[in-house]
Amino acid sequence: MVRTGRLAMGLCLALSTVGAAAQTTMGLAVVDGHNGNGPVTVFYPSDAPSGPVTRGPFHLDVAWQGAPRVGNRRLIVISHGSGGAPWPFADLARTLVNAGFVVAVPEHEGDNYHDQRLVGPESWKRRPGEVIAAIDAVKADARLGPLLDVDRVGVYGTSAGGLTALTLAGARWSPANFMRHCLAHMREDFPGCVGLITSLRGNVLDPVKLTLAGWVHRLRFSDETLYGRTDPRITSVIASVPMATPIDMATLARPRAAVGLVEAEQDRWLPPRFHIDAVRAACASCEVLADMKDAGHGSLFSPWPSSLARRLTPLLVDPPGFERAELPAVYRAIAAFLAHDLVPGR
Repeated sequence: MVRTGRLAMGLCLALSTVGAAAQTTMGLAVVDGHNGNGPVTVFYPSDAPSGPVTRGPFHLDVAWQGAPRVGNRRLIVISHGSGGAPWPFADLARTLVNAGFVVAVPEHEGDNYHDQRLVGPESWKRRPGEVIAAIDAVKADARLGPLLDVDRVGVYGTSAGGLTALTLAGARWSPANFMRHCLAHMREDFPGCVGLITSLRGNVLDPVKLTLAGWVHRLRFSDETLYGRTDPRITSVIASVPMATPIDMATLARPRAAVGLVEAEQDRWLPPRFHIDAVRAACASCEVLADMKDAGHGSLFSPWPSSLARRLTPLLVDPPGFERAELPAVYRAIAAFLAHDLVPGR
């Protein structure tokens, strides 16, 4: 299910700012992080010719370092999930670029594809500041900055990035909330509580794994501090398959930004009943942009290259029955939601 109506109106607004938007070339550049933060990958409208560019196992058709051109003057920051990278967001970025947006993907320190030393609450504390720093870095860039107004900025986040997006909308969370949830539901939400370091296999080792995981949670995650950070420039956020169990749901009753949600009902990494469904119940003003019956945790990403798919956890592979033909409509709904808030009347 994909929402339409006002979202279609928002997309029309976005497309009208860039003329023949579907023909827009997607430029690609990397800018230095702000205040010591990591690199920021940027996708943007360009008139330069595109060509094949390889990043890891991903093959992209982009204008590497192509001269940027003005679009709708709005910036979207994407917060990737744990162990993530910019490249799986290329198809979503292309839809956003076609709608006139500049799209920035900061590398979250200690929680990215080549460095996982801070995965979990230590990264969750840093991530909102890294998104804010990415806004400053792109605005300070000599080529991109003059083409942007950053008084109204959108954020899209998936998985741990979904927690980041909700935090920037005003949610507050604590490690202790995460611990309490996991002690109560460790078996049912094992990947969400433990990650991919191990898994339950239905054998005699499962009780040992569950006991050890409980000890780790009690030892590491008893901090009751409610963490949060917002920025008045961020006025629209989308949380896709978000990590949500650490959140104090009362803090989502009146979010500081417009909030859109994307749900994948077959998500086996972050089961909806513990995560996004709790957000939906707590946040009456949040708008469900897509509720995909057959999608899994990784179904919103660009297709996995075959060389990578063979090595991926099954938790990121499309479940049986999921049709990727659904995704363009979902991407358009995401663009329309952001356009409705960020480019009204343009």
